[in-house]
Amino acid sequence: MDVILLERVEKLGAIGDVVSVKTGFARNYLLPRGKALRATEGNRQRFEADRARIEAENAKRRDIARSDAKDIEGVSVVLIRQASNSGQLFGSAATRDIAEALTADGHKVNRTQVVLDKPIKTLGLHDVKVALHPEVVVAIKVNVARSPEEAELQAKGVDVTVDQFDRQESGFTEDFDPNAEPGIPGEAPAPAPAAEAPAAAAEDTEEA
Repeated sequence: MDVILLERVEKLGAIGDVVSVKTGFARNYLLPRGKALRATEGNRQRFEADRARIEAENAKRRDIARSDAKDIEGVSVVLIRQASNSGQLFGSAATRDIAEALTADGHKVNRTQVVLDKPIKTLGLHDVKVALHPEVVVAIKVNVARSPEEAELQAKGVDVTVDQFDRQESGFTEDFDPNAEPGIPGEAPAPAPAAEAPAAAAEDTEEA
């Protein structure tokens, strides 16, 4: 399907470009979000008539986004999640979680502006992009940890999964009994044989 772009779309083009896209992409994303118009003759004329206004509105939104970017660029947000000792999350962290964390810190971001190729499923520091405007994209850090204490360690460059493994290894000790006899660990000592009565004493008992 051919469409007219109403704003810059990454890997497609800029305002006013007529591009060919898959029908599903146009119907499910570009058209309902106001990013494009079907490239009909009527829409072409409509766009050219409104082009100056569309470009002016885009420039205004871009300037606002650039101003907001100064406060968001490089910030770090913490997400507390349950995870295994190997660092795999019991679940995942998605765009909604990141947007909510940014909003809680006072930044104006919605989930559609958070760019994730796939949900985050491991502990650690993750680089994430936030598209405040099609022409204004900033980078943030998402610190996913099991506790605020772990988040602080990760922020300092500590791999908490390795650190935990090391602490478990160093904390392992085997009970030692200095009086134990050599042999198989945990094997109970064999019982001593019962003392046999002298044969003569046994014969005296029978005669009595």
